[in-house]
Amino acid sequence: MTKSNYTAKDIDLLEGLSGVRKRPAMYIGSTNLYGLHHLVWEVVDNGIDEALSGYGSRITIIIHKDGSLSVQDEGRGIPVDLHAKAKVPAVQLIFSTLHSGGKFSSAVYKTSAGLHGVGAAVTNALSEYLDVTVYRDQTIYHLRFEDGGKLVTPLEELGKTTKHGTLVRFKPDSKIFPSVEFKWETIYNRLQENAFLMKRVRFILKDERSDLSHEFYYPNGIREYVATLTENKKAIGPILFFEDEVNEIKIECALQYCQDDYNESIYSYANNVRTIEGGTHETGFRLGLTRVINDFVSEHNLLKGKAKLEGSDIREGLTAIISLRIAEELNQFEGQTKTKLGTPIATPAMNNFIYSKLAYYLNENKEYAVNLIKKISDARDARLAARKAKEEARKTKKVKNELIISDKLTPAQSKEYGLNELFIVEGESAGGTARKGRDRVHQAILPLRGKPLNTDNVTMERMLKNEEFATIISSIGAGVGSHFDLEDAKYGKIIIMTDADTDGAHIQTLLLTFFYHYMRPLIVKGKVFVAVPPLYRVYKEANKKLTYRYAWNDKDLEKAKKEIGAGYKISRYKGLGEMDAEQLWETTMNPKTRQLIRVKIIDPLIVENRVSVLMGKDASRRRKWVEENVDFSLEDTFLEEIR
Repeated sequence: MTKSNYTAKDIDLLEGLSGVRKRPAMYIGSTNLYGLHHLVWEVVDNGIDEALSGYGSRITIIIHKDGSLSVQDEGRGIPVDLHAKAKVPAVQLIFSTLHSGGKFSSAVYKTSAGLHGVGAAVTNALSEYLDVTVYRDQTIYHLRFEDGGKLVTPLEELGKTTKHGTLVRFKPDSKIFPSVEFKWETIYNRLQENAFLMKRVRFILKDERSDLSHEFYYPNGIREYVATLTENKKAIGPILFFEDEVNEIKIECALQYCQDDYNESIYSYANNVRTIEGGTHETGFRLGLTRVINDFVSEHNLLKGKAKLEGSDIREGLTAIISLRIAEELNQFEGQTKTKLGTPIATPAMNNFIYSKLAYYLNENKEYAVNLIKKISDARDARLAARKAKEEARKTKKVKNELIISDKLTPAQSKEYGLNELFIVEGESAGGTARKGRDRVHQAILPLRGKPLNTDNVTMERMLKNEEFATIISSIGAGVGSHFDLEDAKYGKIIIMTDADTDGAHIQTLLLTFFYHYMRPLIVKGKVFVAVPPLYRVYKEANKKLTYRYAWNDKDLEKAKKEIGAGYKISRYKGLGEMDAEQLWETTMNPKTRQLIRVKIIDPLIVENRVSVLMGKDASRRRKWVEENVDFSLEDTFLEEIR
């Protein structure tokens, strides 16, 4: 029961960095692997900000054997003189006080990549120890913090040097994070992305645990970023690259159209921060792109009486990277996490930039322009044909579709499509069980016959001839590829439900590859999920009373054993079909008790590379990735990390 006399004595004041340790998720999002690696980004971004300002062209990251990580830059070195107000060395202030540093002043950093304004102090607060070595003014300076930011070695001089820059080494606190093991691939992909965006900066990554090392250096910057994203696609012409400064905003843009791509892939950045929700710069880009293409076809009379091109037609098959450098005083983000740019002048700046650059290129390269306009016109014709077919179907109240819905689809009864769920189930046996245990009003069941086709390396025509995918397309009812319209989807959730074994994981991968290539908006809008069935059922019957618990991994299993007590028995579920309808419902299908994994595209570079490597034709690339990234001696911890 809470106290009735609530007074000032009940107010806690958390001094220093104790507030970060008390509520770490407020500052780094979570304490899972995402939050763990956020500690790295806060320190790396300090080096990036120095490089963005013209100081240093090399950043080295080392994962050490003891679980610590170090970041060394070649910048100016963090100031070590006394801060006038705080009366402590500036370097100590930066690592021990939130919202301190030079990024709040445009005189120090014209542009900054800092994510939240809390900086490396958060890394210090959540670490067992943090060592800072500064190379500045021909002198080596050092200080050390331990146990969440407590200063144990005040600033000291260690000797003379000709080097300049800052070296930070820290070890995450195991009392804060369930896992303190840095992931090579996570850091690898983040550094590669940074290297694409900073073409004059070299990033070096080393892992002392496995002797892995890699150097990232892309002299052509975001052009190479686009090349990586489109390397397995049929390109229309070269990668186009434009750069300029408009309204005090430095803009770089690289783009390429692909003939066999039906998706729109625009990835934007502001001061190296990925703006996953877009913003004013993306709005300006889309407006300018639509305007320049329509003006070009009008000027050259390429429409010839046909309907005007829409923005969606123009962006079909487009992969583009937009990178802006915005001065601190102009830089406006919507929200604490800086996922959406709000700078108003970025819209007209980007609009005029892409219009003028692309207009000039199209007029100077007529063959490319003709090929591009043909692809865009084909997209327009397909859109209009799909719209006409949809209108005719509505008039006749009959669905005219060449694709046959399998008689094995058990539809949901409700017409409130946003509330309906489609379970794509592995196998006839599990499908039958799911039918019996489902919510008939809102849940539909579609069993699969065997493994689906790998759609990464086949034509769309061959994919459409595959009965399993033809059935999925018809069941969802929103078209496919360039014809896909999310608003027509008959389900608010698409749930992949497979056995918890390697075959089930393979089926999940094949289905996700299909959705990624042909129904990507489902993933982008968060409507694709993976069901998480339990691995075990621990039970005991005593005095005609049955007691049981479910377990999703070995950790859950040990907990269930203790809860059930002596005399327990264990059922190991080798497949969904081994559960009866009631068990499948309460563990995997009931919205109140089930666990679902939402499929997201957080990093487009990782996704494109992963799909290409794991699902592509090159077996040697796939084998190399597996050998470098899969430890077959470990228990399956993936589920535990994402639950």
